[in-house]
Amino acid sequence: MLLEGIFSAITTPFYPDGRLYFRKLEHNVLRYSRTPLSGMVVLGSTGEAVMLGDEETREVLRVARETAAADKVLLAGIARDSVSETLRLAEFAAEKNYDAVLVRTPSYYAPQMQPREILTYYRAVADRSALPVVLYSIPKFTHYDLPVEIIAELAQHPNIIGLKDSSGNVARLAQIIEATASGVKRTVTVTTTFTAVTARMLAEKHASAANFIPADILGTDAAAVAVAPPQPALKTRTREVGFQVLSGSAEKLSQSLAAGCSGAVLAFAACAPQACQEIFTAWKENDPKLAGEKQERIIAAAAFVAGKLGVPGLKYACDLNGYYGGRPRLPLLPLTAAEQAEVALAMADIRN
Repeated sequence: MLLEGIFSAITTPFYPDGRLYFRKLEHNVLRYSRTPLSGMVVLGSTGEAVMLGDEETREVLRVARETAAADKVLLAGIARDSVSETLRLAEFAAEKNYDAVLVRTPSYYAPQMQPREILTYYRAVADRSALPVVLYSIPKFTHYDLPVEIIAELAQHPNIIGLKDSSGNVARLAQIIEATASGVKRTVTVTTTFTAVTARMLAEKHASAANFIPADILGTDAAAVAVAPPQPALKTRTREVGFQVLSGSAEKLSQSLAAGCSGAVLAFAACAPQACQEIFTAWKENDPKLAGEKQERIIAAAAFVAGKLGVPGLKYACDLNGYYGGRPRLPLLPLTAAEQAEVALAMADIRN
């Protein structure tokens, strides 16, 4: 599967009392579906995944999947520190037709997470997961930086297709890309414009054709029902890809792309998807000057809102830009009035 472009790490909406707010989740996913983003990550760090129980995790994955447009790549954050619990959620994500699973490094028993344990964890998950696995290294929260040599070894696994690296270290990203260059090569299906073709896209095209009933075969006693005609057959081609590296830093997006990343999963794209997408589009169109200008536009806001304030800041910025943010789940607290004013100032020129 192709992992290219900008993916929004979406938030998880809650009522003020902490209950999941599914109507607002649907609202947000529908809005992201209308943007030029390549896809969404559901229940990554920005989605407060560690705050949810297993049943809540399944419900959020279900609602987001049922709401998202078919042409958006969907990654399910399903990591647990045990292999067995991670696989239970991977099985659920597969049942819901997600495109891949994002698996954060296990971290609670950090002193014991030596190369042998990390390799065992990821290989055991990838061996049994029905969906492709994307590694996820976010040392800011796990206090564990997935070593480059471990990534290179895991890149040889046929069901491990990429990595999201949130270290913010461009030199490290370049090292990873070089170290994984000999990883497994895959032939993936893409559109004629070389964008990803998802399983949902193909399934919905097939369902559209299968459910269409021409008027001339309806019996005389049948009630006429307005049914949309089937969509034209999807034209596809193939493309060879290797191990795909995604950056997790909005502040260093253009540098990461120049280093060889295929795209990025960005917390800041939860509140400013268009601004992030514009950087990728300029880079893709070989306009480094414009990409640099677009990058400069978001650096300060991304560093403050996502980097310093984290989930509470991102949720308030979502409220400013037409996405539902609301409150984070306790023990995270909403922003103070002073912090809200600072976010509003930082986001004044970044609207979607």
